[in-house]
Amino acid sequence: MIEGLFQPMHLVVIVGIVLLIFGPKKLPELGKGLGDGIRGFKAAMSGEEKAAETTKTEGVNKVA
Repeated sequence: MIEGLFQPMHLVVIVGIVLLIFGPKKLPELGKGLGDGIRGFKAAMSGEEKAAETTKTEGVNKVA
């Protein structure tokens, strides 16, 4: 059922619909906003991982 979910023709139709809705002038702005959002999400995720590692390291130092 999921195997044929994104065939090339489906992607062409999706891109066509997006062009009709937003127009070609808005697409670069949408792409930039999406990219900034993904970068922010990755930064937040890596920040949480760093904070968790720091907390673990501080906990080990306090015990020792």
